[in-house]
Amino acid sequence: MKQIIAMGGGGFSMEPDNLALDQYILDQSQKALPKILFLPTASGDAEGYIKRFYDAFNSLPCTPSHLSLFKLPARDLERFILDHDIVYVGGGNTKSMLALWREWGLDKILRKGYEKGIILSGLSAGSICWFDSGVTDSFGDELDIVEGLGFIQGSHSPHYDGEAERRPAFHSFIERGLLHDGYGADDGAALHFVDGALKGVLTSRPHASAYRVEGRDGIISETKLDHTYLNEHNPKGVHP
Repeated sequence: MKQIIAMGGGGFSMEPDNLALDQYILDQSQKALPKILFLPTASGDAEGYIKRFYDAFNSLPCTPSHLSLFKLPARDLERFILDHDIVYVGGGNTKSMLALWREWGLDKILRKGYEKGIILSGLSAGSICWFDSGVTDSFGDELDIVEGLGFIQGSHSPHYDGEAERRPAFHSFIERGLLHDGYGADDGAALHFVDGALKGVLTSRPHASAYRVEGRDGIISETKLDHTYLNEHNPKGVHP
């Protein structure tokens, strides 16, 4: 089973006291202590970001580790990456991250891991990267389009409710035929794909949502997707 869990925002880096989405990702491995690998490439391997990852996941039932492309843990990156159950990609500069991944061959390794059944996940840059293309702030001055790895067909915009320009930019790109139809995801919303098809939407915030966005004859159609609120019986999240 091939799985991708793409978060518009949220998780340990945005909701350190609410790890519901992170726990959900771990649960999909169906292992007591899944091995989860953090890729902080998009942040330039920011030390503070890596520390926050360990602070969060050391409190959850898993075995966490990370991969820095500037301080390699092993020469055989394929063997190192494929020894994990879950890959979790952090936020930051999507374009720069993908350029480094392609230089080091991580695009091919992650494809192999995906086919093997390793769960791929992440937020923001770590969400956009799995799609054909998406809306990014990688270029600095304004939102633009970035080409992803294409593991999931269509386009994607994270931070759909968290950044004022995301939704109108996504609509505009699709309306003008610059992006294919796709999915917008709010902060605190995750799209769970199984074998390339959307299985469900999970949220860690009561008002977070995800949307199917389509363009037909220059007219944008946005459909709010059904979702499951993970904290319905635990309003404070899994991490007190």
